[in-house]
Amino acid sequence: MRILHIANFYGDKSGGIRTTIHNLGHSYIQRGHEFTFIVPGTGFYCEETPTGRMIHLPSIILPFSGGYRIIRRNKDVRNLITTLKPDVIEISDRFTLSQIGPWAKKRNIPAVVFSHETLSGLVKTHLKLSLTRFVDWHNRRLASRFKYVIATTQFAAKEFRRIETENLVTIPLGVDLTNFHPSNRDESLRTELLKGADVLLVHCGRLSPEKKPENSLRALQELTRQGISAHLVYVGIGPLQKKLMQESKDLPVTFLGYVAGRQKLAAILASADISLAPGPIETFCLAAMESLASGTPVVASSTSAVGEFLLLDSAQPVGATFENTPETFVEAIKSVMRMRARNSNLARLCHQQAENFPWSATVSQMLRLHDDSQRVKKAHHRLRAA
Repeated sequence: MRILHIANFYGDKSGGIRTTIHNLGHSYIQRGHEFTFIVPGTGFYCEETPTGRMIHLPSIILPFSGGYRIIRRNKDVRNLITTLKPDVIEISDRFTLSQIGPWAKKRNIPAVVFSHETLSGLVKTHLKLSLTRFVDWHNRRLASRFKYVIATTQFAAKEFRRIETENLVTIPLGVDLTNFHPSNRDESLRTELLKGADVLLVHCGRLSPEKKPENSLRALQELTRQGISAHLVYVGIGPLQKKLMQESKDLPVTFLGYVAGRQKLAAILASADISLAPGPIETFCLAAMESLASGTPVVASSTSAVGEFLLLDSAQPVGATFENTPETFVEAIKSVMRMRARNSNLARLCHQQAENFPWSATVSQMLRLHDDSQRVKKAHHRLRAA
C-alpha cells in the first residue's frame, strides 16, 4: 500500500506531529508498505529517511507561532498527489489542508484527517469565547470532507460526538517503549539538574500560549512559598520562552531549550520526580506518555486528555490532575510526592501503564482503517492534473 501523509506545523524542533509521523512511517515501512510524507520547507526538495520519503514544499512562517511553517500553496500538494498516486492519504492539519479531502474524494482516494487539537479549546484559549455554533459548523464540514476523522483520545472525540459525527474513529497514539524506560534514570544527571534542591520537576513541551507553561512556574512559586525545595526544568522552546525566563529570574528554574537527542531526553524524564503537563486542552500529550514510559508520574490539567492515562480511579494511580489554579496544581504535586514516598514500585507501574500504548497498536488500527472498504483491493484513481 502506498501511504501519503501531509502535515503542516512540522519542523526540526516540532514535537508531537513530528514524532507521530516518524513513528507511523517507520512502522508502515516495517510492515512492507511505502510511506511518503509532505511537510513545509524552505524550498522544494526530497530526501530519503529511515521513516520514509520526505518531501519539502515551499512554505511561509505563521505569524506569532514561534516559527511554525505552513505549506504555501495547496496546488503544490495536489500536483504531488497526482504524481505519487497514493492508495490512501493521511492529513495532519484540520485547518489549512482540509480542502485536500474533497479533492481526493472526487478521485476515489480515501483520505483521513487527524484531529490533533480541540477546536472548542483553541477558541476558548485564544478568543476567550465558546462560539459553539461556529465550532460545530466547522467540525461538521471537516467530517464531511474526509472518509474518517481520527481522534486520539475520548477528550479529542468529545466535540465530534456532540454533533453525532458518524465517521469518527478513536485511535490512541503510541509511545516509544524502547527508548523511554525507567532504566534511563541517571543519578549524576539528576544531581546536576536538582542544583541542591530535593524535588526535580520537569515540564516537557512547547512553550506556547495554549499549553499554559506559565502554570508550572506559578506552581513552583507556591511550592517555594510553602518551603518545599523543588527545582523546575523546562524542556522545549516556543514564543513564551523569553517571557518565562524573565519571570523566573529569582526562582529555581533551568531552561534546557530543545533537546534533540532522544536518549538525552529519555534520561531527563527518567531522572525527574514528577512530570508536569499543565496544558488545559491537550488532546494526547506525547511528552506525558513518554514520562510514564520513563517511570515518572505525571501531574496534568483536569480539563485535558492526560487524565485518561493516569488510572485516577484505580487503587494505584500513576499521577494526579488539578483544576487549573496554582493552589490545586501544588496540591496535586504534593499528592504525587506522597505517592512516590509510599510506593517504591511507582516507576514500574508508570511504565506498565505506558505499555498499553505501543506504536504497534496504533499502526495496526490505522492499517485496518485504511483497508476497511477495500482490504486487498487497491484504490481506483481518476487523477488528473491539479
